[in-house]
Amino acid sequence: MTLLRPRSIAAALLGLLAWPAALLAQPTAADPMAPRPPLAAPTGIRPFPAPAQIGAREIMLEEAIAIALDNQPQIQARVADYLAAKHRVAQALSPLLPQVSALWTAFRTRSALATLDSTRVFTNTGVSMTVSQLLFDFGKTWAARDAARATSESVREEVEIAKDSIILDVKESYFTQLFASRLVVVQAQALDRAELNLRSARGFFEVGTRPRFDVTRAEVDVANARVNLIRAQNAVSQARILLNTAMGIAIDSPTRIKDILAYEAVTLDRERLVTEALNRRPEYRQAKHKVEASTATVRQAFRDFFPEVTGSGTVGAARTEFNEVWSVGVQLSWSIFDGGDRLARHREAQANLEGNQARLRETELRIWQEVEQAHVAVVESQERIEAAQKAVESAQENFRLSQGRFDAGVGTIIELTDAQLALTQALNAEAEALSNYRIAVARLERAVGRR
Repeated sequence: MTLLRPRSIAAALLGLLAWPAALLAQPTAADPMAPRPPLAAPTGIRPFPAPAQIGAREIMLEEAIAIALDNQPQIQARVADYLAAKHRVAQALSPLLPQVSALWTAFRTRSALATLDSTRVFTNTGVSMTVSQLLFDFGKTWAARDAARATSESVREEVEIAKDSIILDVKESYFTQLFASRLVVVQAQALDRAELNLRSARGFFEVGTRPRFDVTRAEVDVANARVNLIRAQNAVSQARILLNTAMGIAIDSPTRIKDILAYEAVTLDRERLVTEALNRRPEYRQAKHKVEASTATVRQAFRDFFPEVTGSGTVGAARTEFNEVWSVGVQLSWSIFDGGDRLARHREAQANLEGNQARLRETELRIWQEVEQAHVAVVESQERIEAAQKAVESAQENFRLSQGRFDAGVGTIIELTDAQLALTQALNAEAEALSNYRIAVARLERAVGRR
């Protein structure tokens, strides 16, 4: 053993010299972080946009949100629904405006004479124009207009709800991709450490200071590290797909994002969060608009019990000579009994109003719940970051000591691999804590109604 000691010391020194270089080595964007080739774009459909900045450089979170607001089909669909609802307001108001119609008729008639055995053929023609104006309907049309306007405002809030949801999806996908990218770095470093341990174990085995078991155990660790790196790379590709989908752009876009996965403290006024949420959240405004629409519908249903007064006038000409014809009049129409249809409609409108009032209260309670849960999640994620960072420091020190003991010949391969695994898990937990914190902040902003 005395003859082998200088060689074992030399091997240990070589291992110690190689370890810092391997530990500091960082994976390049062209190797472990490179995206996998995407599938070809589908044919037969309208191409999805691919903004110029995508692929040209790393985009910031604000840019990703702006791209989503411009291209997301969900938002475009809600905008179209709102425009349609606005046109229904004009439809509801149209009965108050004059109604003008024109009529032209032409009939060719053949008739038999009663006293003579003969027939007669003649042509009847006529042209007329009628103008009618609703004079008074006890406010039915105004109530219908109010209901349509409140409904259109409710649909407009759907646009804002869609925007808030898309913004949250973009933020979550953005931070998920950053988390996946951090895991690639961590797993690449773990692979470097495992390969270094394998080289050290082989060196010690060749000089006879370590058993064959240390080599096989190190080989298993290298294989597991490679599998974990492949999984991390796949997670990056999956996260990129989700982010592209949230932005409403082509799925195969080579999106690269700026790494902002760092702790940034947020200042929260806990006592005013719920009040701020009720003032900002489009869901709450939408619920109130639905109550307004139901109230107007109740008014309309009640006023349907009353008559309508309409003035009209007709002018035109008839027959072959086009003799002038005209008429002017006022009409009062009142349905005395319709089988209970109007009464049932009025009761239905009242029930809908009560239901929407209850849903308004439900929305208040749900928003309160979401804000409270999001605030608790932010506080928890803040505490987890501090604990994860301390765990990383301890794991790094433990790995350093285990590496020194193994290289000095007093530690075992199991002790070293356990320390390496603990360090990798601690780094993973730190990246996860940072990602969860940023996502928790994004969800709190969504719950409060901030953008």
